[in-house]
Amino acid sequence: MHRKVKSQVGDVSQKRRWQRFRATSQNLAIGIAFLLAPALIGCVPRTEEVSSEVHEQAGEKKAEPKAASKVKRVPVGKNVSLEIDGAKRRVRIEAEVCLRKGLLEQLLTKKRTKEHEAVLAADIDGRELHLALTLAGAEAGTPVQFRPKVTAPTGTLIKIYLEYKVKGKDVRVPAQQWIRSFKTKKDFPTDWVFAGSTLTPNPEDKKKPYYGANVGDMISVVNFETSCLDVPFVSTKDNDDLAFEAHTERIPAKGTPVTLVLEPVAKKKK
Repeated sequence: MHRKVKSQVGDVSQKRRWQRFRATSQNLAIGIAFLLAPALIGCVPRTEEVSSEVHEQAGEKKAEPKAASKVKRVPVGKNVSLEIDGAKRRVRIEAEVCLRKGLLEQLLTKKRTKEHEAVLAADIDGRELHLALTLAGAEAGTPVQFRPKVTAPTGTLIKIYLEYKVKGKDVRVPAQQWIRSFKTKKDFPTDWVFAGSTLTPNPEDKKKPYYGANVGDMISVVNFETSCLDVPFVSTKDNDDLAFEAHTERIPAKGTPVTLVLEPVAKKKK
């Protein structure tokens, strides 16, 4: 009985810490938005162009020519920035290829953590990625739940694109093209959701709990309670039908710089 009460108290305490973190992230996002407003309105914007060239091995169709749009980029943290393109907001992450062959648990991991099971690695802080997504208008949902029953992750739907160079030319492809089913060899079937990870008590600083995704679970293809971004369906390591692998032929050499572009999908108005 005492254990049960203690567990319930712990769950409530954890929930309150998480609510405070989310409130702080939202308030910080609002504060940063106010601070950045003069820069975003008054500064001469930079023009960023992404070529419509494609990776021949990826089998991508050429995009229609498009007038260059004026885009502003604001750093949020190391290797994480917010991109403002008119009314659109995106998050950009500077990463590099760390794996080209093998089974996957992550699309993107934190450097020096899970490079053996992720295609890309970036030297980033999960808190800053979380904040950037909030600034971009995304809302954190809930990570996968394993009890009392397994429940899929939720949150704002996020489209992810990969930008890199092939023979000096800019290439942009959907992230799904670099991942495929181990069983069927079909491309990864879905976008991701902003699950929001979890918080764990920090014995050295009670006011600053650990952000779970910093163990390496930044953008997952297998469900983890600590994932910042996850898939919107139940995908566990025990389900062989949902095992994913790197699509080697489409992935450039290890060490190739790659920019991930995360685009929150606006909710459809009812």
